[in-house]
Amino acid sequence: MIRFDNVGKRYPGGHEALAEVSFRLERGEMAFLTGPSGAGKSTLLRLIALIERPTRGQVLLDGENLGRVRRRRVPYVRRRMGIIFQDYRLLHERTVFDNVALPLVIEGYPPAEIARRVRAALDKVGLLGRERMLPVTLSGGEQQRVSIARAVVHKPPLLLADEPTGNLDPDLSREIMELFEQFHQVGVTVLIASHDLDLIRSMDHRVLRLRAGRLDAAEPPERVA
Repeated sequence: MIRFDNVGKRYPGGHEALAEVSFRLERGEMAFLTGPSGAGKSTLLRLIALIERPTRGQVLLDGENLGRVRRRRVPYVRRRMGIIFQDYRLLHERTVFDNVALPLVIEGYPPAEIARRVRAALDKVGLLGRERMLPVTLSGGEQQRVSIARAVVHKPPLLLADEPTGNLDPDLSREIMELFEQFHQVGVTVLIASHDLDLIRSMDHRVLRLRAGRLDAAEPPERVA
């Protein structure tokens, strides 16, 4: 589903965030992206999400070269993915329901279908009774669950998560990872950037390890020792 072929990313000023990165993530696979701060984890996810474009090499999603996607097509490509951030990025003046509904509103779904899908997504993350609340009234773990519901409400085949448990305690982090595991088990492709090695060790999935913008080992599957 995702393929990186000798991908490099250099920012203005000369900083090289990624260099010669190559790996493949199959459809339905779940994998972790790890490495120290500044290793290039967020940049790699931003390339898949079309927030950034590669300087060299190719990033392919279902065989489509993302570096050649025209600007007007970017929103349509992003409909194939759900994106979860560490800082949640919720609209604090809108209710939980409205936050989760946003992708469906943008895509033009009818109100009845929006209501059905939003409630199903909130039920999945254990927040069905909170739809009329404002995000500021929720705990950090609950806000992250809202952001996950928003990411999956349009049933994307791909989930990208950038340090989704970075602000949470160990118990909440485990609960969030179990949600990702559930999505993976029904066929969703999941790529999670995380520096939480203890949590990664406890989960039986491939690990892509970045150091200074280069991939240490992506193939064959690597487990964190």
